[in-house]
Amino acid sequence: MQNGTMMQYFHWYYPADGSLWNKVKEEAPTLASLGINAVWLPPAYKGTEGGQSVGYDVYDLYDLGEFDSKGSVRTKYGTRAEYIDAIKTLHEHQIQVYVDIVLNHLGGGDETETIQIRKMDPEDRNACISEDCEIEAYTKFTYPARKGQYSSFQWDHTCFTGVDYDHRSGENGIYNILNDWGHDWEEMICDEKGNFDYLMFCDVEFRNPHVREELKRWGQWYFDTTAFDGVRLDAVKHIAPQFFNEWLGHMRHVTGKDLFAVAEYWAPGNLEILERYIDATEGKLSLFDAPLQNRLHQASQSGNNYDLSTIFNDTLVDVQPHLAVTLVANHDTQPLQALEAPVAPWFKPIAYALILLREKGYPCIFYPDLYSAEYTDYGQDGNEHHIVMPALAALPMLCKLRKEAAYGTEHNYLDHPNCIGWTREGVAEVPNSGCAVVISNGEPGNKYMYVGKQHAGKTFVDAIGNAAETITINEAGEAEFYCAGGTVAVWIDEALWEQLVVPGITGLNSEGGE
Repeated sequence: MQNGTMMQYFHWYYPADGSLWNKVKEEAPTLASLGINAVWLPPAYKGTEGGQSVGYDVYDLYDLGEFDSKGSVRTKYGTRAEYIDAIKTLHEHQIQVYVDIVLNHLGGGDETETIQIRKMDPEDRNACISEDCEIEAYTKFTYPARKGQYSSFQWDHTCFTGVDYDHRSGENGIYNILNDWGHDWEEMICDEKGNFDYLMFCDVEFRNPHVREELKRWGQWYFDTTAFDGVRLDAVKHIAPQFFNEWLGHMRHVTGKDLFAVAEYWAPGNLEILERYIDATEGKLSLFDAPLQNRLHQASQSGNNYDLSTIFNDTLVDVQPHLAVTLVANHDTQPLQALEAPVAPWFKPIAYALILLREKGYPCIFYPDLYSAEYTDYGQDGNEHHIVMPALAALPMLCKLRKEAAYGTEHNYLDHPNCIGWTREGVAEVPNSGCAVVISNGEPGNKYMYVGKQHAGKTFVDAIGNAAETITINEAGEAEFYCAGGTVAVWIDEALWEQLVVPGITGLNSEGGE
């Protein structure tokens, strides 16, 4: 019996040195010891910038770092052989692997075609702002380096709904391609920008049955090649949900496995649209809890002005907990990215306690919070910034506590704007399990809480180290639990504390840097 904990094992600015696959392989024993039993790995296929691509600018889905294309053989993260070897090692340590599936678009086409288009208003993609006309676009993908290995399918303009560049005129725009499958966009579940089918590059036309069949063949090939355990689905806001109903159904059928699936539909302030997406996909997949991540960000910026008793209001984990993947940060919300919404350092231990130590939700931790990160890039203000994301010293212990302590019936005390708490009674299958959590975003706090009669007479200590005293549980299974101001305290059985071993993290640097 072990709680599930996922880790996003990369960030946007991870060095483009081909080292990631080897690093995760080497770290597998440590990750398993911490209680991380699933890793989400970045897109493993060749992007438009070859070995420099983060992976979301997909060029060839079949090139996992094997062919000399786009200026390199390896991807940013390593070679195909290193990737497969890393997955094998993770599996040997009972860690599942979730692969990043990016099917919304292709980029870096090999040849141009002359195509019929309509130019659309970027802010209202249903509004045409030109007559039907011709442009020249890189919509032909022939993959000369691969030479038909693994798949002979070649993409052309009939496989795409739109592009954003006319090679003939050098003009950028939102161009809706007129093809056999429709003279409009595919239908999305929300009306953002009129229709947000188009995001970037050559937008895939999922109404084309040949495209759908090729992506099914590719999915089966990918599974046969790597034996992944689940998928993270990118940019589903821009893909008709019916496609993933079909694709996931096919993948689960041909693999004979109930593959885990989590989709990225980033709508921080719109729980209703996430529920609509769940309805449209018939509950076949989980979603990242963007509303909760946004609340954690806001709480960290607001100090004691934030009402902690409302922290789970209007979040996915509150209304659909079995489909909620909770997170504190990801590669899109980290500093200098388009969806930047960082959680302030003082609040991160609190935020991670809120997702790791509670009964509901499937938590996902973020690479820099375990290993740190340091990078330089331009921000939305046009200026260059040097960013240091220190490793979170408390995170290894919080992960270990999820593995060893956070089990059993949950009792909630979310009843004060500046001090909240909860307890987990523990279970017999996990010796000495159970915990009491107290959080403050202001002055020192305390909560009188029930942790279970089975703990009567036991001594509890704060595993995070923010409180030095010990607490004895009374005959009724209750006690007064404390935390310092602006911190979290996690009280556990002293017998568990004495046997806890938290492994060191290779390459961890609390001052920042890789």
